[in-house]
Amino acid sequence: MKRFFSLLCWVAFSAQADTYDAKVLAVMDGDTLYAQSGGFKAKIRLLNIDAPEKEQAYGKQSTESLQSLIGGKVIQIESKATDQFGRTLALVSVDGMSINEEQVKRGMAWSYSRSHAAKIYNSLQREAQVARRGLWQQANPQLPSQWRKAHPFEAKNNVHPHTTQSAPIQTEDATKFGALACGKKYYCKQMVTCDEAHFYLTVCGLKRLDTNHDGVPCESLCIKMGALK
Repeated sequence: MKRFFSLLCWVAFSAQADTYDAKVLAVMDGDTLYAQSGGFKAKIRLLNIDAPEKEQAYGKQSTESLQSLIGGKVIQIESKATDQFGRTLALVSVDGMSINEEQVKRGMAWSYSRSHAAKIYNSLQREAQVARRGLWQQANPQLPSQWRKAHPFEAKNNVHPHTTQSAPIQTEDATKFGALACGKKYYCKQMVTCDEAHFYLTVCGLKRLDTNHDGVPCESLCIKMGALK
C-alpha cells in the first residue's frame, strides 16, 4: 500500500507540473527510462517516437544512444499525460536539447507523432534516412509495431503500447498486461523483463521484488551496472 501510494503521488506530481527536473536512474531502451524527482521515482516514455525493441535490429544501439544522451544526468521533463500503466508520457530535454527529436535525428527511432509536432519529427526522420544514419543503414528496416506483431510473446512481456490519453492506474485489471497474471511468479529470478517485474510489484503487490523500497524492482534486471550515480 505504501509503494502504491508513492506511485499515486508521482502521478499527481507529474500531472500538476508541466515541466520539472528529474535525475535519470536507468535507461531501459531507446524510448523509455526511469527517473527520480524529489522522493518519487517513475517510468518515463518519450512521446512522438518509437524506438526499436531491444531484441530487434538496432534495439541495442538505440538503447546505447539514449544512455549516452541522458545516462545519470538531470533532465527536464515536460509531462503530457500518465498512461494506464503508470508511465509518464513526456518530452525530455537536456540543456535545451530535445532528446525525443535527437533520437529520431540519429536514426535511433521512428517518428511516431500524431500531433502538430509531426512535421518536425517526420522531417528529422527523412534527414536521417537520406544520411543513412542508424537503423536506416538497413536495406529494409522494420517498424517496431510490425516487429511486435511478428513476435507477440515478446511484445506482451515487454509492455510497450502507444497512447497519448491520460488514464488511471489499473490495479486489478491484469488483462491489460497480456499474458501476465498474478500468482504465476514470485521471485526476481523468475522475471524475464523489467516490465514484467514492475507488473508483479505494482499490480500483484509482491513487495519482495523491491528489497530497498525505492520503487525499482529486481534491480539486477531493471538497472544496468553503472546506471545509478
